[in-house]
Amino acid sequence: MLSALAAGTILGLSAGLAPGPLLALVITQTLKHNVREGVKVAAAPFITDLPIILLSLLALKQVADFDSLLGLISLGGGLYVLHLAYGSFRTVPVDLQDSGQQPRSLRKGALINLLNPHPYLFWVTVGAPFILKAGKESLWSALAFICSFYVLLVGSKVSLALLTGKSRRFMIGKGYLYAMRVLGALLALFAIILFRDGLVFLGILT
Repeated sequence: MLSALAAGTILGLSAGLAPGPLLALVITQTLKHNVREGVKVAAAPFITDLPIILLSLLALKQVADFDSLLGLISLGGGLYVLHLAYGSFRTVPVDLQDSGQQPRSLRKGALINLLNPHPYLFWVTVGAPFILKAGKESLWSALAFICSFYVLLVGSKVSLALLTGKSRRFMIGKGYLYAMRVLGALLALFAIILFRDGLVFLGILT
């Protein structure tokens, strides 16, 4: 359960802080309206991600007996997490200029998240395989991963909305950049674990 909590925390925090369309909308809403509107956008994954998770789990269940395919999926997950780590290391200060977009709501935030390919890639290659693996140990381990992931994913975006509302300088300061570098290192370590699991499935490692 501790490993599931750690994985969910690292991945959720990284996804929550990483620059992307949803984070940009959180900041835009906060700057143009108020913190409450930014928090509404941050909560969008609670609405959009459940079907993605269920479909990913269903698809992987169908191939659970094919170790070679699971190995390739795990290797793909390692590459995706390594890509996230690279993105964390290359994070630059967030542009806080008004984008000129029309006011958006929770519905708009959910639409942006649904059209973003990253949640689909994450759950197919990383999230769903980890849930199935943790579920073999106990249901609580799988739930610990899901809960910690979403608490940190949504919670970090809510925190950024609060910080942006109080101090715009945080998002362009060194503190944000240092945090992303540390998360990048942790993600790289997690990618190594996924690579190892993939090689085990493929019979290359024991």
